[in-house]
Amino acid sequence: MEFTVDHFADLVEQAIAAFEFPAEPRGLYEPIRYTLEGGGKRLRPVLLLAAAGAYGLEPHKAMSQAIGIEMFHNFTLLHDDVMDNADVRRGRPTVHRRWSANTAILSGDAMNTMAAQLIARAPIRILPGVLYLFNRTAMEVYEGQQLDMDYESRRDVTQEEYIEMIRLKTSVLLACACHLGALLAGADENDQKSMYRYGERLGLAFQLRDDFLDTYGDPTIFGKAIGGDIINEKKTWLWITATQRDPKAMKEILDRRLSDHLKVDAVKELYDRLGLPGESAALIDKYVQEAADALPESLPHDAAEFFRKLALNLSSRQS
Repeated sequence: MEFTVDHFADLVEQAIAAFEFPAEPRGLYEPIRYTLEGGGKRLRPVLLLAAAGAYGLEPHKAMSQAIGIEMFHNFTLLHDDVMDNADVRRGRPTVHRRWSANTAILSGDAMNTMAAQLIARAPIRILPGVLYLFNRTAMEVYEGQQLDMDYESRRDVTQEEYIEMIRLKTSVLLACACHLGALLAGADENDQKSMYRYGERLGLAFQLRDDFLDTYGDPTIFGKAIGGDIINEKKTWLWITATQRDPKAMKEILDRRLSDHLKVDAVKELYDRLGLPGESAALIDKYVQEAADALPESLPHDAAEFFRKLALNLSSRQS
C-alpha cells in the first residue's frame, strides 16, 4: 500500500466526487456539495485511511467513515462561519454569505446527520465502539466551540484553558480519525489509544499553527482573510500570552477602539515586540514531537514514517 498524503487525499477526492446527493430539495443539498467541493487539506479522512491502512485494511473498506469524518468537520465549519460572521472560507464566499445564515444552519444540520449515517456503516461487532467514539468526539467538539465563544468576552483566559479549548474544538476530531481507522482495521486496544494520542498532539500543533497563520499568514495561500482572530478578540495563545506579558499595552490598544485594520496592526506590533512568533513556533514543534513520540512501535516502517513526516510538515505549513 502506498503511504503518501497525496495517495490518500486522491482517494478521498474521488469518493467525494462520486458521492450522490438527493436531487431535491436543491436548496438543502447544493450548499453541502458546494462546501465539499471547496477542497481543503482533507487531513481527517487522510489520517483515518492511513491509520486503517497501517493495520492492513484496504482504503475502500474505511471510506464511508473517512467521508463521514470529513462531512462532520465541514458541518462544524458551516456553523462556525455563521457564529464568526466570516466572509471567506478556502478562498470562496462562505455558505451564509452566498446563500443565507438559515441555509448554512440547515445544510449544516443535514451534513451532521449524513456524517453519522456514514460513520455507522461499520461491521456490527465493532459498531457500538465506533458510535461511542464518534458521538463522544462530537460532544467534545461542541464543548470546545462553546468555550471558544465564552472566552471572547473574557480577558483573563489562561494558557491552560486555551490548550484545553483547542484540544476539544480541534484535536479530538483528528484523534478520533486516527483511533477510528485503527479500530476499523482491528488494531489492539493499546495501539488504538496510541493512535488517538498521536492525533490529539497533532491537533494541538495544527490549531496553534492555524492561529499563527490567522495573524501572520498570506491570505492568498491561507484561504481566508488575515486578522480575524484579533478583530474578534479570540483568545489564542498569542493573544493570551501578550495580555499576560504586557497587560497595560493590550488594554491601551483595546481602549483606543481602533478600526479593524489598525487594531490588527497594533496587536501584531505588540506580538512582535514580545517575541511571540518565535515562542509560538517552539510550542508547535513541542507538540509535533509529542505526536511523533506517541506512535505505536508496532507500526510498519512506511506507515510510521508517513505519520512522522506528516507531523513534522505541520510546523512549516503556510495554509
